[in-house]
Amino acid sequence: MFGWSINLFRIRGIQLAVHASFFLLLAYAAYEGWQAGGWEQLLWSVGILLAFFACVVLHELGHSFTAMHFGVGVRRILLMPIGGMAEFDGIPRQPSRELLITLAGPAVNFALAALLWAVVGVADDDYPANAVGFGQLLLHANLLMGCFNLLPVFPMDGGRILRALLATRLPYLRATFWAATVGKVLAVIAGLIAAFYFHNYLTAFLFAFIYAAGAAEYRAVQRRDLEDARWRAMANRLYPTPPVIDEPPLLGP
Repeated sequence: MFGWSINLFRIRGIQLAVHASFFLLLAYAAYEGWQAGGWEQLLWSVGILLAFFACVVLHELGHSFTAMHFGVGVRRILLMPIGGMAEFDGIPRQPSRELLITLAGPAVNFALAALLWAVVGVADDDYPANAVGFGQLLLHANLLMGCFNLLPVFPMDGGRILRALLATRLPYLRATFWAATVGKVLAVIAGLIAAFYFHNYLTAFLFAFIYAAGAAEYRAVQRRDLEDARWRAMANRLYPTPPVIDEPPLLGP
């Protein structure tokens, strides 16, 4: 499914790609804008959507550049209708490193919100259809993005923060299990609320995707631990450690 994507360009060696389904979202935003107010509203809706996803890219670059600082390779950033995803070669198992990599994404959103607040201020009621209103919309979008990603729903940023904190006290696999379990429960609750109370089916689908992604990542961590244990056992059989023989002390002349 993730293979249905179009490569755009590279940023510091990181491939930026767009999933084919993203263009369906773009077409939907254009149609809704056209229905609401012709060409002017169409351009407004598409412009807001593209600016929002530019902030998503910056969010993912925050994760990616911090990961690269710790020597982690980043293959690409993939944009989808439900958001963005940075594909790392691996996640550091040191809790402090995972914590810093994870916090970098929301930190970018809050920094952008602070910058926009200094430039355009906060809207009192409605967003005017001009540059100021555009900036105020982006300000609120970045605040929402930053706060939403801090929900402790693994593998979202908040769930990874929870895993990193648990990993300071528990084995990494056990920490992942509890972070994924909490994430599953919260994803089910949030998905049901989104679908049946707010009738927001895109958000409900997002939480279903997060539920599945969290379960898949836990299985990947579990599989890696089993493989590591198997290789250690094989190495011990092939190259057994010789027993330590206690030699009697040498007596002097």
